[in-house]
Amino acid sequence: MTDRRTVIADAAIATLAHEGMRGFTHRAVDRVAELPEGSTSYYFRTREALMFAALARMAELDTRDVGDLPEQSGKVDLETLSDLMTAFVLTWLTEGRERTIARYELTLESTRRPELRAKMEEYGSMFRLMAEKTIAAAGATEPERRARTLVAYLDGLMLHQLSRVGAGETALRAACRDLLVMALA
Repeated sequence: MTDRRTVIADAAIATLAHEGMRGFTHRAVDRVAELPEGSTSYYFRTREALMFAALARMAELDTRDVGDLPEQSGKVDLETLSDLMTAFVLTWLTEGRERTIARYELTLESTRRPELRAKMEEYGSMFRLMAEKTIAAAGATEPERRARTLVAYLDGLMLHQLSRVGAGETALRAACRDLLVMALA
C-alpha cells in the first residue's frame, strides 16, 4: 500500500499538469487523490510545502526512470548515448508526461519564488551531474559546462515535443543525437 504522503504528492503532480498553478489548491489535490477534504492540508500545511512534495516525488520518479547509466569507467559511444537519451525523453513524454508538464509549471513558478528555484536547482543538479559524468566518459571536453548546456537544450526539446511543435519519434531520435554531437564536440 502506498503511503498517504506519496498519494498526495502524485495527486499534486497530476493537479499541476491538468490545472496549472492557478488550479493548484489543497482542495483540488484532495479531489484528485480521492481523499476527504482537508487531507492534503493536514499533511502539507502550505501551498509551498505541497509544491516541494510534488518536486521531491518528481525527482524520485525521474531517478527511477534513469535507472542504471552505462558504466562510466570505459568509453561510452555516441549511438549508445543517443539511444539512452531518446529512451529517457520518450518516457518523460509518454508515461511521465504529467510529471514533465508539472515540472514546467513549477519551473515558471520558480521565477517568482526563490525558495522553489533553490530546491529545483538542488534536484536538477543531480541530473546535471549524471549527464556530466556520462558525457565525460564519452570523451567530452569541459563536461561540466557541456552537461549544463545539454540539459538546457534537452529541456527545450521536450517542451517543443509536449507543445506539439516538435516532430515525431524519428525526428526526436535525430535531435537527441544532434544534441549529443554538440555536447561531445
